Amino acid sequence: MTVEWARGGPDLLVMLESGGAPLGVQIQDQLRTAIRDRRLAAGERLPSTRRLAELLAVSRGTVVDVYEQLVAEGYLEASVGAGTRVAAMPTGGPSRQTPDTRAASASPPRRSVDVDFEYGIPDLGSAPLTDWSWAVSEATRTLPTAELGDEDPAGSMHLREVITAYHRRVRSGCAVAEDAIVVSGFRQGLAFALATLAQHGIRRIALEDPGPREHDVIARRAGLDAVPVAVDDHGIDVDRLRASGARAVLVTPAHQCPTGVALAPARRRDLSAWADDVDGVVLEDDYDAEFRYDRQPVGSLQGLNPGRVIALGSVSKTLVPAIRLGWVLAPRRFVSGIVKEKRLSSRGAPGLDQEALALLMETGRFDRHLRRVRGTYRARRDALAAEAELAFGPGQLRGLAAGCHALLRLPAGTSEGAVVSTAATMGVRVNGLGHYRVVAGNTTAEPDTLPPALVLGFGNVSQDQIRHGIRTIARAVHQPTTG
Repeated sequence: MTVEWARGGPDLLVMLESGGAPLGVQIQDQLRTAIRDRRLAAGERLPSTRRLAELLAVSRGTVVDVYEQLVAEGYLEASVGAGTRVAAMPTGGPSRQTPDTRAASASPPRRSVDVDFEYGIPDLGSAPLTDWSWAVSEATRTLPTAELGDEDPAGSMHLREVITAYHRRVRSGCAVAEDAIVVSGFRQGLAFALATLAQHGIRRIALEDPGPREHDVIARRAGLDAVPVAVDDHGIDVDRLRASGARAVLVTPAHQCPTGVALAPARRRDLSAWADDVDGVVLEDDYDAEFRYDRQPVGSLQGLNPGRVIALGSVSKTLVPAIRLGWVLAPRRFVSGIVKEKRLSSRGAPGLDQEALALLMETGRFDRHLRRVRGTYRARRDALAAEAELAFGPGQLRGLAAGCHALLRLPAGTSEGAVVSTAATMGVRVNGLGHYRVVAGNTTAEPDTLPPALVLGFGNVSQDQIRHGIRTIARAVHQPTTG
């Protein structure tokens, strides 16, 4: 897409040499080269003749002559009111393509996606943009001038106070502002936390299997070995965790990714005891605990054993991923290390955005948004459950009590990969459970055969799309090799 520069947009770099070819010839040659190399895109507006003449310290007549010559040659086109723009070059004309561009142009066209059951995407259309605009405006109006400089390395004290107060009130945590570090999202917070654990002598971390594969990459970059530990209907298997030799574990206890199970009360106690026994640490990914439907809220593990739990959160699921803000709530002995990792890696999240988020939460706008979208997600979940029962029978959809994704069990003997591929040819994108099997370093997940299943994210699809998607998947199950 061509950028539509406004009049008086950015300057155009043309470098003239004294004592060389005539100035007009130099300008012509450089503009031709820029257009041929696609550095100036078709349709892109050039500076006015007066502006370019001022920039190059040449007469306006020289630039007028250059533009007229290039219009005559077909490189530029000019019209009254639209200014002078780069003309469309023939498709066979010379251009410099990067390897990535050439590969993209050579790839076959893809079937458009009608329904995308991608996990982890909230309802983008429900983003509270009016409230966010108000919060940014209010932060801009009220933030003291002294706070417009470099922030506290741990982040805005105002936001840390609000986040920890919210966590104590809503999630039964017990962190205070001094335990919190503001980061620009969950992955960044996880990377900082794992690097700090490595500095404290922890060398191995356990990952839920199945679970997000990218966590292994983050662990290895932090200098830790990762091992997969199986998840069953009660959450992570703590007996297998004890046998793994790990001293850290990353869990999603409120709504496991991707199976949707909640960590059972006995397992929560066992996990806390394991951490005490091995002098270990539990990293808690609290990614969608706010969205619950048929059960009471599940408290944070951080409140159960604050000296052993690092809680990580962000607004990517509760608001939208484009607001790159998250937090780490850590035992005090790890805080300085995490802050140091943050200082070495970045200057932190934008200060005005931090203040805006604090205001959004403090004024109740954040909770009003959550109540609104919780109703939306409940309706979509109900539509998903009803359609899945019609297509596959009762009891095949799991993990429905909370969150924005569910697990659909396929009939025994079904080829999960074939269903995914066939559904894609029908315009429905979905991932199989096997996509989430963890292969950590040189350690492969245990060979237990998982039943064929699909992970269905329903946060960013309408009820009509859900119904259409499930019917399409049902057809794909009965003709898995079609396409």
